[in-house]
Formats: sequence, structure tokens, C-alpha cells
Amino acid sequence: MTDPAVHISGFADEIADDLDDQLSVLESLDINHLDLRGVWSENVLDLSEDRLDELAATLDERGFSVTSIGSPIGKIGIEDEFEPHMERLDRALDVANRFDTEYVRVFSYYIPEGDDPADHREEVLRRTRVAVEKAEEADVTLALENEKDIYGDTPGRMRDLLTTVDSPHLRAVFDPANYLEIGVRPYPDALLQVVEYVEQVHVKDAEYGERGEIRPAGEGDGRIGETVAALRDRGFEGALSLEPHLSFAGSAYGYSGPEGFEAAAESLKAVLDEEGVRHG
Repeated sequence: MTDPAVHISGFADEIADDLDDQLSVLESLDINHLDLRGVWSENVLDLSEDRLDELAATLDERGFSVTSIGSPIGKIGIEDEFEPHMERLDRALDVANRFDTEYVRVFSYYIPEGDDPADHREEVLRRTRVAVEKAEEADVTLALENEKDIYGDTPGRMRDLLTTVDSPHLRAVFDPANYLEIGVRPYPDALLQVVEYVEQVHVKDAEYGERGEIRPAGEGDGRIGETVAALRDRGFEGALSLEPHLSFAGSAYGYSGPEGFEAAAESLKAVLDEEGVRHG
């Protein structure tokens, strides 16, 4: 029996702002999947209908598939107004269906500095359930990322959210660097707590320790190759989405530039080859 293959994708706005520049670099790397977040100086959720039509036509013409919509849903304070944010989720779900992708990436809300996250658990769960109900109606899966400094930045709280909401329309994005930056070993410590929920990996590496330096796969402490091999052994066939953040790492997006993105892609391929993980 042939081992399952993973596919390499990437947040193309880390390459450049212009769509043609993004796609040209991906083509040069033999990558034909991408995560839609930003293009033409706008978040994909803010693009006009004409721009969305242009984007869809270009992707189709050049043979690209969309892995996920890289939405900012859940990246607000837990005490911020919620209903307008759910209108934004409605838009993200519509865009996901328009681009024939199963996933919308989401987060689990910033907690006020100094507060005990446990004090906000019920509100995080309430908001997450509302979002999941919308996703179920749209037949889209919410991919919950372990972003640092939000409620679900630890593997324990991530697992609690996933198991308590208990929906096939809520699954996990596994980001090794984000765990490293809060002082958690992603492999095996974090992975063991969420492994059965992981359907996408965001690929950036980092040094272990609070706010460690971001690095390409294999050059930090993320043990990305071993992580993917362990997932592969469980039948994982999801996306490894490059999000290198090699030049800039902001709260809304990161940037690597063409050369940085290319270096990150080649590092990832080398790590996968070393572990014997088939990829495409």
C-alpha cells in the first residue's frame, strides 16, 4: 500500500501583493495550491465582486486550487462586538464556496491582558458554537489555528474547544512556530493533544522559547518533518501551507518576499524528503 501524499500550499500574499507575481513564484516551485488571504492590497473578504470574478478566472486558467480562505475571523477581543463579526464570517463562508474550498481558517479571540483565560471560556465556546452552526449550514469546515496570545494558544485549550464543541465542521490548524513561541514543544507534546483534529499544518519554524526567532522548516525546534510523518502515519492527506514570516510577522499577516518564500519551500521539501513523506 502506498503511503498517502500531502500537498504543499502557501499563503501567497507572503510572496508579493500582485496576483501574477504570487502565482509565478508558486509555479516556479511546482506548487498549484494556495491559501487565499490577501491580494491587490486587500483581504480577500473585502474584494469587490468584479475582483473576485477576476481572481477566480485567473486561478482557474492557471490551474490553481484554493486550500483555504485565510480569514481573520476570531482575531478580535473576546469583549468586542460579536454580531458584525459574524457578518464577516458569512462573507468568508460565501467566498469559500465560491472558490470551492472546504476550509475557512479562524481563531479563538484575544483575552484581555492579565485575565485568566478560564474566566472567558464560556464566551469563547458560545461564539465558537455560533460560528460552527453557520459553517455547518454552509457545508464548510472551520480550521481553528493556535495563534499565540489568543484563548486557544495552548494545546490544552485547543483540545478543550475542539472536544467540547464536538463538530466535524470544526478542525485544527497545527502551527508549530506558534506553539514554540509560547514555550510549548509542538512535537510531540502539543501534537499528542490535538492530533486527531489536525487537517492542515501551517509551516513556519522557530527557536524554542518566548518569541523565538522565526526560521524555515528544519532550521528551528519545530520538528516539522517528524510532525508531518506522524500525521502521515495516521492517514493525513491534508495541506502543508507555507506561512514563513521570514521578513515580517504582524498580527494580521506576514511577509517573506519571493526569495524568502522560495527558500522556505525548498527547506520544507528537503525536510519531507528526509522523512520519506510523499508530497505534491
